[in-house]
Amino acid sequence: QAKLDQSFVKLSKSVFLMGSEDPDINPDDGESPVREVEVGAMAIATTAVTNAQFRQFVRDTKYRTEAERTGSSFVFRNFLTKSYRSRTVESESVEAVPWWFAVEGANWRRPEGAGSNLRNRDDHPVVHVSWHDARAFCSWSGCRLPSEAEWEYAARGGLVQQRFPWGNELCPDGTHQCNIWQGQFPEHNSVEDGYLGTAPVDAYEPNPYGLFNMAGNTWEWCDDWYQVSNKHSSAFRPGKVLKGGSYLCHESYCNRYRVAARYANTPNTSTGNCGFRVVLAT
Repeated sequence: QAKLDQSFVKLSKSVFLMGSEDPDINPDDGESPVREVEVGAMAIATTAVTNAQFRQFVRDTKYRTEAERTGSSFVFRNFLTKSYRSRTVESESVEAVPWWFAVEGANWRRPEGAGSNLRNRDDHPVVHVSWHDARAFCSWSGCRLPSEAEWEYAARGGLVQQRFPWGNELCPDGTHQCNIWQGQFPEHNSVEDGYLGTAPVDAYEPNPYGLFNMAGNTWEWCDDWYQVSNKHSSAFRPGKVLKGGSYLCHESYCNRYRVAARYANTPNTSTGNCGFRVVLAT
């Protein structure tokens, strides 16, 4: 960890109630049933890995991310550069989620593709990193990815079966607590929470354990393969677990910024709304 300038919070071994049976969950996601889960003692990063931290890793190791090696990554349509928009790119969108485009040249250094950069985003979470890329960073830094149970336990901050890291209300007293989509997805984002894309990793108030952005901003990779343990789901998503939701989540189609919510992606995939945080290896 000497290589990594990062604050950690030490959490003791504990048992907590994992999952949710809220009426608005997607039964195919496998959040239910609520069950007791034991997690060991750990030290988890207070924030997601930043662009500045990832840059140091790359400088030390000459690592090239999967997006850099393959030549493209997925960018949200509203962030496409003018030169890219001028082309006929409908064939490059993803049929099931047509707001995502496979953009040539998009990677962690150029989040929106050729012509974009990280100016004023050193303290934002690194994105366009695959699960494999996250694991490589962990090997360099003396850390590891959290398990899904560890991540959810930490995100809950000691609150029992609350929807969010701060409680049950999305905007208590009208105050935005996280970076998600406001308005009508995907046509209009009113940006009421202050951010159109990613926010700094320490934006908003931390949860009771002192952890920032455990809801919204960017999805975070976990170590586990995605599995569904309940009897109500016929869904199978091959991939690694993602937790926390992102700046693109909206209640109309993806309320997965709730603390129990989960998703998955294949370990070689990278997108403009997915990053990671680390746990100290023991």
